[in-house]
Amino acid sequence: MKEIYTRRSIRKYDNKPVTDEQIHELLRAAMYAPSAGNEQPWHFVVIKDRSLLDEIPKHHPYTQMLLEAPLAIVPCCDSSNLKYDGAFWIQDMAAAIQNILLQAESMGLGTCWCGVYAREELVEKISKMLNLPEHIIPVAVIAVGHPAEKREVRERFRPDRVHYDKW
Repeated sequence: MKEIYTRRSIRKYDNKPVTDEQIHELLRAAMYAPSAGNEQPWHFVVIKDRSLLDEIPKHHPYTQMLLEAPLAIVPCCDSSNLKYDGAFWIQDMAAAIQNILLQAESMGLGTCWCGVYAREELVEKISKMLNLPEHIIPVAVIAVGHPAEKREVRERFRPDRVHYDKW
C-alpha cells in the first residue's frame, strides 16, 4: 500500500474546500479501524467554521497549520461505556486516526495529526471550545486540506530496530 510510504505531515494548504463526499470517505475509513472487543469508542467532530479553525491555534501551539487548512477533524473517545477497564481505547483511537491519514493520502489530500490527549490542559481547552460532554475525550486535531507543499519521502526502515525472538 503505497500510502503508508508516501504519507507525510502537511502544514501548508491551498484555499480549496474539502467536499462532504471526501469527509464521508475519511470518516468511513476511520470507522473501519480495528478496535479491542469491537468497542468502537470513537466520535468525530468535523470543523469547517473558519473562526473556530482560527481559534484552535491560540490554545494549541502545534496547530498553526489550521490557519490555512479548510477543515479539521477532532477524533474523540466516548468514555461512558468502555470495556476492559478502559485499557485499550487509546489504541483504538490511534488506529482510526491512522486510517484517516492513509485514506486522505489515497485521495490526494494532506493531513497533519496534532495530539491532544494526554495533555490535560489541551484536553480541557479543546473540550471547552467544542462544547464536548464530560464523558467525551478529544484525542487529536487533524488538519485536512489540499496540500500546498510536497514533502520529501525518506527511507525510515531501520534494521537495527528489529529483534527476533528476544532482545
